[in-house]
Amino acid sequence: MPVAIDCKNARTAVLVMDYQNGILASYPEPERARLLNDAQPLLGAARQAGLPVIYIRVAFRPGYPEVSDRNKLFSGIRSAGALQEGTDSAELCEAVAPKTGDVVITKRRVGAFSTTDLKAVLDARDIDQLILFGVSTSGVVLSTVRWAADADYKMIVVPDLCLDRDEEVHRVLVERVFPRQAEVVSRDAVLDALR
Repeated sequence: MPVAIDCKNARTAVLVMDYQNGILASYPEPERARLLNDAQPLLGAARQAGLPVIYIRVAFRPGYPEVSDRNKLFSGIRSAGALQEGTDSAELCEAVAPKTGDVVITKRRVGAFSTTDLKAVLDARDIDQLILFGVSTSGVVLSTVRWAADADYKMIVVPDLCLDRDEEVHRVLVERVFPRQAEVVSRDAVLDALR
């Protein structure tokens, strides 16, 4: 089934979310390698089609001034000394590194819109459709889909370019939850549409 991607008017952007060394390090090497390898052709096709590629990464300032003791997730990251700006942990994975012209946005929370200027970047390019994927499905992907749906973006979620530590949670999200607000489309189908 063809995917409606408006490449001619460049109103579609690709969001690559939290493909960072410190995040992917918690997954087994075969899963990591497959994910990074599978993402490369889609990113290449998107650039070839003239779509903006936007990287979202989470990073904290030295000393973690953004992290409250009340935030269970981020206080754990602070305790581990992870995802601090300027460290390898916070860097985007080299296998899918940004190219000239790509945009990199740093966030301080889970979702891609929270604490960022993502909406301003999308508005400046008159983007109304997002192709998105990231790690984790129950974290950045879920938070971003919910926010983007409330902001009336059309969305395409690429489930085979998402990972989650809980396979059942991933399955429920991509099969039952995301289809209520987005198209859920395989990487190969998106590649076909971009070519």
